[in-house]
Amino acid sequence: MKQFFNNFVGNPKNDILSGITVALALVPEAVAFAFVAGIDPLVGLYGAFMMGLITSLFGGRPGMISGATGAMAVVMVHLIQKGNEVGNAMQLENLGLSWLFITLLIVGCIQILAGLFRLGKFVRLIPHPVMMGFVNGLAIVIFLSQLGMFTRVVDGKKVWIQGSELYTMMGLVGLTMLIMWLLPKVTKVVPAALTGIIVVAALAIGLGLDVSTVGSFIREGGGDGLQAGLPTLQWDIFNVLHTVTGHWSTLFSTAFLLAAVGLIESLMTLNLIDDLTESRGSGNRECIAQGSANLINGLFGGMGGCAMIGQSIINVNSGGRGRLSGVVAALGLLSFILFGAPLIEQIPIAALVGVMFMVVIGTFAWSS
Repeated sequence: MKQFFNNFVGNPKNDILSGITVALALVPEAVAFAFVAGIDPLVGLYGAFMMGLITSLFGGRPGMISGATGAMAVVMVHLIQKGNEVGNAMQLENLGLSWLFITLLIVGCIQILAGLFRLGKFVRLIPHPVMMGFVNGLAIVIFLSQLGMFTRVVDGKKVWIQGSELYTMMGLVGLTMLIMWLLPKVTKVVPAALTGIIVVAALAIGLGLDVSTVGSFIREGGGDGLQAGLPTLQWDIFNVLHTVTGHWSTLFSTAFLLAAVGLIESLMTLNLIDDLTESRGSGNRECIAQGSANLINGLFGGMGGCAMIGQSIINVNSGGRGRLSGVVAALGLLSFILFGAPLIEQIPIAALVGVMFMVVIGTFAWSS
């Protein structure tokens, strides 16, 4: 119990402030990955909340952040499309989403079994060059994912922003990065990322700048906004099990792929955070926590996920070392959905892109 409490609370102030920073950065990430999978943005936000809360409380690595991820979203696309095709033939709406929830139940069971059979320990056998390749690859993926924020939807198509809109966006991104670079040289009392987001948001709102915001980003993708209620138990998935007849191979193959991708990314992120914090996490415990979180996602309507290297690095670099930081991030995200939508929707996307660009710079192993 004492060990759990010590891991839960590192430095309370740092954990809380870094958790708020991560919660802000989680919003566009979760929404973007939901769009990749072709599902409602709220499913991505609920997934990030449930993944973050459960793995922060029970995972094998204090300070590590989990949520909806691009690697898993890409794997989900075919399953959801196939489910919708079957649903259209049966005149059932959103069957692909129901199939995803059923698949996540299987994913959770596979990952829990991996932890119980102690397969997580094999991450320690990964050679250092492979680890560097993983880190560099993820840095590049994070960078490329942010380039999509420099586009807008025109007549149903994405086009690159141009002219004054582009210059304003680049200026705000640069200002955020400058704040994150300079502030730690002056003081480390508050997280640089959170300060950058607040300053840029205040500047954009105060000057009335016409820039893309979290709210406009969600609505351009077809969402209705950030405001919603608590996730609810998805009893309906048990009423559509008959639709899976003849397609179980698709669900199980997707489930095994999702479970493998999720655990590999989570365990390698755990290894990286171990190196950054000079401490040691438990791979087997993380497997069980990831599985439990995906199981809960399937039951309560989230898109599932795994560890997020970018958010984990933001958290650790902002001083979040205890489990409290991840819990604050998850509960912060939920509070945005329930109460803070009007405020959070005004945050410029440029501020969050600037934060992620600094994560890319800090993540890439330049010595390689």
